[in-house]
Amino acid sequence: MTDAINHECGIALIRLRKPLSHYKSKYGTWLYGLQRLYLLMEKQHNRGQDGAGVAALKLDSPSGRPYIDRTRSNSATPIRDVFDTINNATAALEKNRDADEQWIKENVPYLAELYLGHLRYRTHGSLSIEYVHPVVRPSNWESRNLVIAGNFNLTNADEIFNHLIEIGQHPRDLSDTVTVLEKIGFFLDEENERIYKLLRETETDKRKIARLLAEQLHIPSVLQAATRRFDGGYAIGGLIGNGDAFVLRDPHGIRPAFYYTDDEIVVVASERPVIQTTMKVQTSMVKELLPGEAIIIKRNGSWELQQIQQPEKRTACSFERIYFSRGTDKYIYRERKKLGEQLAPQILQTINYDLDNTIFSYIPNTAETAFIGMVEGLGKFLIEEKKKQLLALDKNDSEAFRRIMDRRLRVEKIAVKDVKMRTFITEDTSRNDMVEHVYDVTYGVVRRGIDSLVIIDDSIVRGTTLRQSILRILDRLDPKKIVIVSSAPQIRYPDCYGIEMSHMTEFCAFLATIELLKETGQSAVIDDVYRKCKAQQGLFSEKLVNHVKDIYRPFTAEQIAKKIAEILRPSDIKAEVEIVYQSIEGLHTACPNHTGDWYFSGDYPTPGGHKVVNNAFIDYYENGV
Repeated sequence: MTDAINHECGIALIRLRKPLSHYKSKYGTWLYGLQRLYLLMEKQHNRGQDGAGVAALKLDSPSGRPYIDRTRSNSATPIRDVFDTINNATAALEKNRDADEQWIKENVPYLAELYLGHLRYRTHGSLSIEYVHPVVRPSNWESRNLVIAGNFNLTNADEIFNHLIEIGQHPRDLSDTVTVLEKIGFFLDEENERIYKLLRETETDKRKIARLLAEQLHIPSVLQAATRRFDGGYAIGGLIGNGDAFVLRDPHGIRPAFYYTDDEIVVVASERPVIQTTMKVQTSMVKELLPGEAIIIKRNGSWELQQIQQPEKRTACSFERIYFSRGTDKYIYRERKKLGEQLAPQILQTINYDLDNTIFSYIPNTAETAFIGMVEGLGKFLIEEKKKQLLALDKNDSEAFRRIMDRRLRVEKIAVKDVKMRTFITEDTSRNDMVEHVYDVTYGVVRRGIDSLVIIDDSIVRGTTLRQSILRILDRLDPKKIVIVSSAPQIRYPDCYGIEMSHMTEFCAFLATIELLKETGQSAVIDDVYRKCKAQQGLFSEKLVNHVKDIYRPFTAEQIAKKIAEILRPSDIKAEVEIVYQSIEGLHTACPNHTGDWYFSGDYPTPGGHKVVNNAFIDYYENGV
């Protein structure tokens, strides 16, 4: 994706199931848990570069000693800063080579049995350190302390905020982070009160009551009550001061969560391959949390799966497969290759089947796997073409035989991204000229005026980088034609479940369609959609309809793609430009188990999605955003 957008966060939860001394004895270090956590977070750095944080919770810590440690950073290097802080805090180990577990518990921060790590990409919140996870709801009661970190965005945070007010709370912030924290915290308090009242009927020793309460806390009941009204995509991890922990996934399975367990450890993360690499285990040993399911880990180290909310139709995010998740996942790798391979017939039509005079490449690096699939698809066509030519060949024409057998797809590294350009040194009028040089090209490969270039990208959102940089630098090579291929379908609608794509003007597909409506005398459609969206304001979410679909209805995907190519093509380049998109049907063929396609189709899995898209169109119509 050449246009940078902010997207899903990453979570990492670790529960060490043995005493800390076990890991020191077996692995030679007290830092085993922290080392695993660092690997889980570093391997997920693609999921968050705006901030990072870690919370550690010690079990059976002596009274008067801190048992929850937390550090966060929103610097340019957040993971490094967080673990620098932790390393400095654990330096006391160097001064006491004979330390035992009790001394560790009392004197060394961050050495604990429970860890919760988070990597943040800002979606709709502030970049302030206060919004960097994990967030804490403190209490003097162990079993009321709550630590939360998640990959989520709620479409109805305002409704939940108002509900908190109705039940007597005074939330300090409107953000969904605080709303989630306070909502779970409220029902955690309620569960504490319920058990406390029951225990008081038979016990008078309050210290014993506190111990029994910590053991009897029923986390599934807390989560069921707290998330009943949630509308959105989420994977939420939590630590409770008594030593319980959980990770919960939304009922539609929009946001991902995977786990691994053995007799030493429980690990939960946002992506499968990071667990495989960190724990050195096979694909089959890492399981996926199901929609609406939670993994609950008790203070004694036991764990169980619980269905928290009724599972809905699975609509797992397809963007995870196309772009966001690491391509080292066994299944994601296959799917991305398939996305590229399926585009071969369209590409061949676009270049008039002229493989000999076409060069194939990709931008950016995340598109490499789709590129491999595309080349395989084109290679299959070339093999069949060579077979036909050989069958028609005069058996005595050895030179022709050699020419046929020597035919190869022309695959080259055409565009290279340079280090981030410091465009602040120029005034606004010349900034675009600097942006144009973010990428550089390989010279001497393209035969000027003869060869076409086919460049595959994983997706095209705004098209800004294409227009301001890539198409111009490719045109310097003087190709006859430039074909940009998107392994994803046209992105037409805003996301509301964790990706920062909230304004209609961010989508070149939308802007191109608006132009088509105006050019074909159908501007009344725009006004009509506005009226329909406006009429739905104030209705209950369940009654809302995505009227923005009407904007696209008059045109085929091919007509819109042609218009996108027109508006993205700079007027000062010579080459013809064409854009080829994946179809939604092709997306589902390649990624059959991840049907969440609302950015492409407008089919939102929750009622809140319809509210978001209609409001986004109203904002566009009224304010041009």
